[in-house]
Amino acid sequence: MKPIPLEISARHVHLAQAHVEILFGQGHQLARVKDLSQPGQYAAAEQVDIIGPKGSIDKVRVLGPARPESQVEISATDSRKLGIPASYRNSGDTKGTPGITMRGPKGEVKLDCGGIIALRHLHCDLPNAAELGVKDKDVVSIRIGGARAVIFEQVLVRVNKDFALAMHLDTDEGNAAGLEPGVTGELIKK
Repeated sequence: MKPIPLEISARHVHLAQAHVEILFGQGHQLARVKDLSQPGQYAAAEQVDIIGPKGSIDKVRVLGPARPESQVEISATDSRKLGIPASYRNSGDTKGTPGITMRGPKGEVKLDCGGIIALRHLHCDLPNAAELGVKDKDVVSIRIGGARAVIFEQVLVRVNKDFALAMHLDTDEGNAAGLEPGVTGELIKK
């Protein structure tokens, strides 16, 4: 079976351009620091503090490019620290999720919704989707070997011609599986 690259997606923020300008100044454009594995996506130089009712987390990385809507992706551990209820969602599905505040060097944005714990998911381009026998929105299980071998169930498949094959886990999930660089997963159930 085809090995599936595994990546830990640490807490991060996606910003609408209007919020980029509130947080970092009028006309500000995100500065690319490092390309990510998904084509066209990058870690930006910009960071924000995220604030909930019970606490805050400083220096959370902004990912670019700017998106139509802002969202904050955190782990379940982060949600407890911030005091916001856990809301497991597909990226971009923010309706009805908890609000959260972001603070940058030039201003502050209070989102009415947008604090999510991203569902574990498998990015898949068209050729790999065909090889693996999956389609967009399928839900699969992925086995990960190693000292803390685990099977992750309820993995959402996201297929797009612009994606690169990779399973994304949040930091809680990655730590639970003892992930190390170069470890791969295996699709075991469709």
